[in-house]
Amino acid sequence: MTETHGAGSDDRRAGITRRGLLGTAAVVAAGTAAGGGTAAAAPTARGEVPVLWREFTETPYTHPQIPYVGRAGCRAGAVRFLRRPRVYDVRTFGARADGSTDSAPAINRAIAAAGRAGGGTVSIPPGTFRIDDVIRVGHSNVVLRGAGSDRTTLLATRNLTELIGVYGSRYGGDKSSWSWAGGLIWLAPETRWDSLVAAIRAKAWPFEGWTGNRRDEWRPLTGIAPARQGAWTVTVTDPAELRPGALVLLRLVDDSAHTLLEHMSGGGPGPEAYFWEDKTKLTSYVPYEWPVRITRVRGREVTLERPLPLDARPEWNPQLTTHVTELTGSGVEGLTLEAVETPQQPHLLDKGYNGVVLQCAYDCWVDDVTVRHVDNGFGLVAASACTLRRTRVAGRGSHHPYFCREGSHDNLVEDFTIEERTTPAPGNTQLHGINVEGLSSYNVWSRGDMRMGTFDSHRGLPFADVRTDITVNNNGRHGGDASAGPLFGARFTHWNIRVTNGRAGLVKIDTLAPYSATVGIDEVREFDQIDVSDFTGDLHTRLELYGAPDAVRPQNLYEAQRVLRHRQGPPTGH
Repeated sequence: MTETHGAGSDDRRAGITRRGLLGTAAVVAAGTAAGGGTAAAAPTARGEVPVLWREFTETPYTHPQIPYVGRAGCRAGAVRFLRRPRVYDVRTFGARADGSTDSAPAINRAIAAAGRAGGGTVSIPPGTFRIDDVIRVGHSNVVLRGAGSDRTTLLATRNLTELIGVYGSRYGGDKSSWSWAGGLIWLAPETRWDSLVAAIRAKAWPFEGWTGNRRDEWRPLTGIAPARQGAWTVTVTDPAELRPGALVLLRLVDDSAHTLLEHMSGGGPGPEAYFWEDKTKLTSYVPYEWPVRITRVRGREVTLERPLPLDARPEWNPQLTTHVTELTGSGVEGLTLEAVETPQQPHLLDKGYNGVVLQCAYDCWVDDVTVRHVDNGFGLVAASACTLRRTRVAGRGSHHPYFCREGSHDNLVEDFTIEERTTPAPGNTQLHGINVEGLSSYNVWSRGDMRMGTFDSHRGLPFADVRTDITVNNNGRHGGDASAGPLFGARFTHWNIRVTNGRAGLVKIDTLAPYSATVGIDEVREFDQIDVSDFTGDLHTRLELYGAPDAVRPQNLYEAQRVLRHRQGPPTGH
């Protein structure tokens, strides 16, 4: 790739340039390393460009180890979020910043008024506002905006078990689904939220995603001709119901031989030999459902906002379909959500003092938000193309500081912090970290400060996810039922990771994750929770610049892909 200069405004935000991203050192020398990886030569003071990056710039949409995530996040990673000029001040609706008056009804009335008007900004001024109920953003184009996370506080006094009811697991047992679902600030389409709450109260434990509580709220729009992963344009059977700007689902159904799951794992002898039949939780996650906007319809040729995440093969009956109405263009900004401080509950028995959750949301965001004393911090549940920026989890310690599940794709979590807990962890509790599971794919965690936790790949075959430019005190543990299948699918990438306590677990993945890349991490060793790969044989992994996180160029894989995207643009010949 030829070096160029003059980065645009998106890159100036991050203080980067193409020169800084691509570096000026010679190509890294390749050699054989443990796990089938590629090892780097000793870095110079000026940094080293891994062989992997040189390869990726030649084939960015189809590289075997590194996924293309250059369009992750709200509006393909837009720097500026949308402004809603019509303002609804919560004080007009009865909210009071006295820390004792329940302001949840007033805030929800303001949100509803903005929603009925087609959108707007719901303004919460400085001060502490007590809330005794869930704050629900259920209409598109509504922004809930405080005066800043250091100035506006919502003090939550009740948990989701009290407010909605006991929420059991659709897989049985005595677990509380509030341990991984729902938020005291909950962004979800109004009708979807109503149906979820009704199912929970009826004890008919629901699926949580884009096709309803029983995964039956969809209909086919058109079939798709065979296409390869990385294609931006597909040929459809019938374009009559397709329009530019419309959000559709790509639906892929596994076959009896589980070749779709094998494909998500990279294919080859290892995935072919894996025993899928008893992984009942994993197989319940299929079909794979991927929301995407259409950008152009020309005859039967349909161009998508992002390249195909997987092959579209005839045996998987590839279709574009409808889905429940999405929440889009909505956000939460500039506030702290603080729950009353209660002891952390035993593992999987959380009451639901949860933070901010986006569900069935597309092109939505959270910016400059802190959550404190919560069971679970920030959640992406069947959410896609959303951005969490400048978020922080603080206080007495959380089960899942961040969770990304139920088929969440193409999200961006950047400039995030997990603070050290302020009280010792009670017995029989669990700390995960930045979680991903449930066939979630093409998500990015970038520029993180993790003072506790781990890279929690929580089984359920997540694939093609990126963690980059993160400092981690790697003291958490991953979770996941055995019935949820492998920890990793193909194309996980860990790039420029600084490990402060020297623990390898789930950070150095060249012996764990098939077709993965581990580039520029500190030297680490195995202790505490130790895993082995779910797949046998050659994993086709890559390891470069091991022990030299400061030397890798580019230092941030996501930002570098954005620069590459601006330089190249989407291909036109697919």
